[in-house]
Amino acid sequence: MLTIDNYLEKHYIHRSNWLRAAVLGANDGIISISSLAIGVAAASSNREPIMLATLAGLVAGALSMAAGEYVSVSSQTDTEKADIEREKEELSAMPEEELNILAQIYERRGLQKETAMQVAKEMTAFDALGTHIRDELGINEISKAKPIQAALASGASFTLGGILPLMIILFAPVKTMEYWLYGSTILFLITLGVIAAKTGGSSIYKAVLRIAIWGTIAMGLSALVGYLFGVRV
Repeated sequence: MLTIDNYLEKHYIHRSNWLRAAVLGANDGIISISSLAIGVAAASSNREPIMLATLAGLVAGALSMAAGEYVSVSSQTDTEKADIEREKEELSAMPEEELNILAQIYERRGLQKETAMQVAKEMTAFDALGTHIRDELGINEISKAKPIQAALASGASFTLGGILPLMIILFAPVKTMEYWLYGSTILFLITLGVIAAKTGGSSIYKAVLRIAIWGTIAMGLSALVGYLFGVRV
């Protein structure tokens, strides 16, 4: 027997909230820390300044990503709550108008006028507020914002992503560190793209191409900035 839970397991949209934050965090961690290290390495002949800058960037970046995700998703949550409260008031003050709005929504989705009104009446009788939240406001359990989940996923994945180039900095020769960082970072990004695509059920080729191109641009510009300083530390 096919249940709702089994149905959702066959799709990937229910992973979208945490997957978006995790991929963003890991991608930003890999690219940010690699780009920072490449820029410093281009202007330094010692490992210590590169390590110091990278560690500072890793800590600051992880905290910034987590805080940024929490604040932005919390803003979305506040907007959702405000809309829900407004919908409660409208349902109480003008139930007939709200019923007509619901029927019009179902008409636009392809139902005949009479059928749309009948469905609107039945859904209103069953759960008026829940129906309007889902069908009028477009808010459901899958798309509902979760600030703490997003913050944890983003901060943790940034840290994990940033640790990868940090390991390269620890062991790669200083003279050729930029090349080691670039090569390994592209490999890390390709791996991330494959994992994200498989987890989200999307195209691996598109994910890898997109992430590799933008990673290359970011690291190339960072190296250019480092060389433009013209100072060897």
